[in-house]
Amino acid sequence: MQKLFILAALFLCSVSVKAQGTLSVTAQDTRPTATWQVVKYDIAVTIPPSDADRNLSAKAKVEVKNISAKAATTLSLRISPAAEVATTAINGSPTEFAKAEEKMGTGSLQRINIRIPAVQPGGVLTATVDYKLAVKDNSGLAALSPSSSQFLPLAFWYPTPNSWYFARGADYAPFSVSVASPGATAISSGTISGGAYENKFAGQPFFLTGSWDPKTYDSVTVYQPKGADANALKAGADLASLASDARTFMANILGAAPANPIQIVGVRRAGGFTSGGTILVDESVFRRGRLDSQTAMTVAESVAKLWLGGSINISGDGAGVIREGLARYIATQFLENKFGKEIADLERQRQRVAYAAVSRRDSPLTIVSSLDDFYFPEVANKGAMAWRIMAKKIGNEEFSKAVRSTIQDGTVTLAELRAQFPADKDLLDYLFDQVTDTNLLAGIPQANGAEMRVALKNTGPIDVTVNVAAWAANGERISAPTTIRAKSFGEVSFKTGSKLTKVEIDAEKYYPQTDYSDDIAPRESTDSDLLLAVKRPFDKQEFAEAEKIARGVLRDQPRFDDVRVLLGRSLLAQSRTADAEKEFRAALDEKLPSPRTIAWANVGLADIAAKSGQAAQAAKFASDAIAADAEYGASLAARAIRNRVNAGSAADESVKSFFASFDKAAASNRKGDLEALALTGEVSKFVSGIAGQTVEWKTNVLHVDPIDANNAWVETSLNVRLLNRDPESGTAVFRLTRVASGWKLSSVDMFEVR
Repeated sequence: MQKLFILAALFLCSVSVKAQGTLSVTAQDTRPTATWQVVKYDIAVTIPPSDADRNLSAKAKVEVKNISAKAATTLSLRISPAAEVATTAINGSPTEFAKAEEKMGTGSLQRINIRIPAVQPGGVLTATVDYKLAVKDNSGLAALSPSSSQFLPLAFWYPTPNSWYFARGADYAPFSVSVASPGATAISSGTISGGAYENKFAGQPFFLTGSWDPKTYDSVTVYQPKGADANALKAGADLASLASDARTFMANILGAAPANPIQIVGVRRAGGFTSGGTILVDESVFRRGRLDSQTAMTVAESVAKLWLGGSINISGDGAGVIREGLARYIATQFLENKFGKEIADLERQRQRVAYAAVSRRDSPLTIVSSLDDFYFPEVANKGAMAWRIMAKKIGNEEFSKAVRSTIQDGTVTLAELRAQFPADKDLLDYLFDQVTDTNLLAGIPQANGAEMRVALKNTGPIDVTVNVAAWAANGERISAPTTIRAKSFGEVSFKTGSKLTKVEIDAEKYYPQTDYSDDIAPRESTDSDLLLAVKRPFDKQEFAEAEKIARGVLRDQPRFDDVRVLLGRSLLAQSRTADAEKEFRAALDEKLPSPRTIAWANVGLADIAAKSGQAAQAAKFASDAIAADAEYGASLAARAIRNRVNAGSAADESVKSFFASFDKAAASNRKGDLEALALTGEVSKFVSGIAGQTVEWKTNVLHVDPIDANNAWVETSLNVRLLNRDPESGTAVFRLTRVASGWKLSSVDMFEVR
């Protein structure tokens, strides 16, 4: 029986997973490996000319290569369950196919199984799929309308052999995308050739259509919102300059820049997506009048990915550690080069905090999957920390040489890059193959004659070499390096005549840890997130305590703009107006404030101006906070201040007419009338919630805030009554979009009706 069991186990380990057609398992490695590798995608798309048609029509040619060691007789292509496949063909010959469901986490994909003539190892074939993709409701991944559409890879809108969540790397390949969308501009990555975007480097197909004002600065094209004003033009120039500088910086590390042009596109949804030099940024960036930290990091990382995952093909276990982690490390180095170490350290702190939130439940970097909700916080942030440690150990120049040496053939795997650092194998094995279980702790400084000694502890399985910083009572800061053995204690001594008031282990924060709050002694907080440490008492309206903690944080990190704004808000709550105004203005003067800082600092200045009777100035600051569109709470507070100073705005008669029609349609309880006033695919749940339920609906237009030439926010006061409910009233902010037939409702951005 034992022999039979062993034989059966060996048989199961060598069987091909024919049901999926693209994966196989070997006795040496029981995890799935790819059978097919995409050589190129060629996709032609047609956008329906009518709002009523919610189907994207497409014809996709997928050229694939058998990279397994055996002949393949089945090809499986994965696509969205919402796709209706009409026909398939192999090498131009029509073929039959079968459909199946493939569960992925909480969702699923549709699998198209095609029997094919045997393709030998190394053989290539072309599969052609004609299909339609139904889009019920628009989202950041898939949005469909004649005037503005958007389809990103994770909409699963095109057929591909391997899952987008395949642990050993999703499909990336050169692609061509042509889009028939009369009256709208189509954008993808690469260069336009024969009416199609041709991306010659590895990527995942995507496209978007819409209406922009494009402007090129120093070979970087910025697609600004239609009707761009002076603020938008300045923001576009700043973004282009940043991207150009990043390309120059990264060429020194990664080699000559790829040929793909850089395009920066303002979008309503999915800001932060990037592929092949096309970078999507939130449209609000063009209204803020200045560069913010979040957008700067997005642009810098996107430029790094021109190489990493673009001209340099990344595959294999732990691909995300290079595509996301190495890109983030290099991008942060660029920010340090351009804006200074303090700004880069603040960005590293944000990365550290994001990782700390998942560090106690992470997976090894070599096997974590994008199906895991902690995938991006881990691979990007812990990955960046791992590369930073290596660069510190061997020097930045040697690290750059090692990276260039590995990627010079146009391909790279994590295993190949790790092999460049054989002397640090144990360290890399821990960082990449194990979960984080290191915690570094510092003890209270103790006097010992003319010295001050500090006890240290390392709970992790590797030795760490770190700097220990100490602060004397007179404000002097001193530092000493030390090595603490794995799972052991250590000690560092400071020869100083002054009493030490505080010490911090790993002051530069190189090592990933499960807890950062105990790095400091005496311990100042139980939070690894210092912003949260300030916000917690602020939210409890313990403003004096919030002020105290904020000042402690800013003493050590004076560029921490988010904390400075909370300090200003705490001071304002204590009626210390002059001090608060000073903090708000200092936060806005930072080189790279966060979007949240820009919004809340303007809210604070608006509140101060309102209380001092400067209504016009208060309205201006409030409008700036609203335009920043950074946080719901800031926008709500800004609107309340603007209404408090009675700063009305002239409403276009066409806007008033729209809401008169909307009120009438709502009161009539005819769903079709309401749907005719909304963009198809948008606000469907809102319309359904009103239709058939309304007893009374009355809208009073308070403010109209232009977003661009074709979009506006309309702030209203509502008085409504729905069936079986008491009368309700409050503020609602609607987004209207201008189409050929006039205004239509495209979103409900605020609904404070109670």
